[in-house]
Formats: sequence, C-alpha cells, structure tokens
Amino acid sequence: MPTAFITCPRSDADELATGLLEDRLAACVNVVDCRSVYRWEGETVADEEAILLAKTTDERYDDLVTAVQAEHPHDVPCIERFEETPIDSFRAWRDRNVGE
Repeated sequence: MPTAFITCPRSDADELATGLLEDRLAACVNVVDCRSVYRWEGETVADEEAILLAKTTDERYDDLVTAVQAEHPHDVPCIERFEETPIDSFRAWRDRNVGE
C-alpha cells in the first residue's frame, strides 16, 4: 500500500490535502511544516514548505499523482511513492475511505 510523499508551499498545503480527501484519492493526509533547500535553475533556494503524507491505495495512486500535478503550483512537484505495510485494521480503514 502506498503513501505519497509530496512537498508544496505551506500556503497551498491545506487546500491540496483537502482536495485529495474530498476526491477520495487519500484516506488521510498528514501535513508537516518544513524548510526545504534545493537547487532550481542554477540557484540555491530555501522555502518554507509542507510535507504531505497521503495514504492511498495502489488502485488510486496514479489518479492521486494526476490530481497533484494539476493543482500543484510548481512546474516540477515533488511526488514520491513509499510502500508501507500497515496493520490490518489501518489497511481496512484506508481501503474503506479511498475509492471512486
């Protein structure tokens, strides 16, 4: 079962997380404030951002990626996939809350 790791500007995090929940692309999204330092167009950039940890299913992961790409303010959003092995009760809850 995948968890999507997504970074975005803090100002966009709550709206993006809420959209993923309302569209049933994620059962839960943790929003964690962070400071990101990265290279962009030859420059070092430091931004206040948020990490979104979106709990989803294999079946909905690609739709989640498409939705994030459409709504994310960056040209190249950070979207990474982590495979998780949740306990059975969490897996069942997630499956009930992610769907079409």
